[in-house]
Amino acid sequence: MTTFRANYSTMEPHNEDILYSQKLKAGKRRTYFFDIKQTRGGDKYITITESKRRDNGNGYDRHKIFVYKEDLTRFRDYVIDLVEEVKNQMPDYDFDEFARRAEERDRLYQEQLAQEKQQAQSTPIVERREVTETRVVETREVTDEVPNITSSTETGETDGTIQEDDLSW
Repeated sequence: MTTFRANYSTMEPHNEDILYSQKLKAGKRRTYFFDIKQTRGGDKYITITESKRRDNGNGYDRHKIFVYKEDLTRFRDYVIDLVEEVKNQMPDYDFDEFARRAEERDRLYQEQLAQEKQQAQSTPIVERREVTETRVVETREVTDEVPNITSSTETGETDGTIQEDDLSW
């Protein structure tokens, strides 16, 4: 489960009233968001959002549950009881299998990021300086050759002076 300050960019517009958020990716098409929000009056409440990618790939279907402060303790107790009951009714099922897969996927992703970072750091600094110096030289050449172009409104010739009419829009 990922913990972050809410800003779902692609999933949902940023809400200023979200104080804390956790995101649970569940399979390829389904994501759950667990958010703590605040009302205008300052009260806190929880939203649980299921966001599911549509079969045709055009957008998401969202379903929300709102749990208010006066119901939080009982809601938590009921969810814990439900989870335990499902586990009791399916004693042969390995409920931790998916958590292990997710951890392995995260570990492989972190290793890949570390390898990419190491490769980027192993690039010789001299090459980077040469590229930077080349860019600076090119910039100087361009800025040193800026032509001084002005025109006379009466003759249409370039005489090197700026007329008042040239500056008016």
